[in-house]
Amino acid sequence: MYSASLEPTLISLYFASAVGNLIAIIVLSVSRQQRKSSAFYTLLCGLAVTDLLGTCLASPITIANYLNPNVLLDQHVCEFQSFLLLFFGLTGLSIICTMAAERYLAICCPYTYQRWGVDRRFAQKLLLCIYISHIFFCCLPMMGMANSTLQPSETWCFIDWRKHDPVSTTYFVLYSVVSLLLILGTILLNLAVCGALLLMRQRVVQLPVTRGSVRERWRALSSAAETQMIAVLVMTSVVVLACSAPLVVRVFENCFSDEKNFKADLAAIRIASVNPILDPWIYILLRKSLFRRFLGLSRRGSSSRSSSPPLTDVNRVSETADPLGFSCTKI
Repeated sequence: MYSASLEPTLISLYFASAVGNLIAIIVLSVSRQQRKSSAFYTLLCGLAVTDLLGTCLASPITIANYLNPNVLLDQHVCEFQSFLLLFFGLTGLSIICTMAAERYLAICCPYTYQRWGVDRRFAQKLLLCIYISHIFFCCLPMMGMANSTLQPSETWCFIDWRKHDPVSTTYFVLYSVVSLLLILGTILLNLAVCGALLLMRQRVVQLPVTRGSVRERWRALSSAAETQMIAVLVMTSVVVLACSAPLVVRVFENCFSDEKNFKADLAAIRIASVNPILDPWIYILLRKSLFRRFLGLSRRGSSSRSSSPPLTDVNRVSETADPLGFSCTKI
């Protein structure tokens, strides 16, 4: 149903998402050369570009439909919007999972990471493979494997999950399972990375305190560049998974349940559309200057709370080595 009051809100959200992602891409582009050449920041930039493309391609169709309710009645436009929602939803999850896998290899399997030559070019090839495979997979409904239809709210198009023929159901289940596996994979990889870092730092504290050993280990394990990567990864993962999970749940429920809840379907797609708006602000807020200040405050707070001599010596040596400064860029 058409609602004129929603026009300013939709347009504002569209520009907020577009401008936010543009700023995020600029912030990532002006990073130090060592970071721009890393696989992680290449994937991160790919995610920002993906969010920007999704906003620029999908939002105008939604706005046009509110201005003219007949826009989505055109089957070709309806199929195109359905493709966009399928593609960018799955691509975002895939890039996040790839970023988590890259950090896992870099921290938990460094020899494999070096042997495979994981760098900027490697990440670019991965992004290309993700795009090509997902374009083919999300084009299957247009090839006849499933139908795209205007949803009951008449504001968006998606695969017709009320159609329960074997071929369509197979596609629904396949899309849901792939999305669910990406979500679970991202969660497990993030937990593994955080757990590995905590174990490493615990071992550093338990080792005998010598100025050289503490300096070198803190450089390797606690550099601000690496810590920033983990913070960006975890925060971005939380946002992407929180925005994507409701839609995946709705696809599952519509596949295996005869009870329909159109309001829940609409709420799920609206939550998913918030993702490209929130993502870029994570990169912006966790940029070098703010993150460095945050780490400085955290380090001073932890130093002031330490009272035992061994821990004080560790803190003093780590401050001398400046392990949390951005001069240490191991990866």
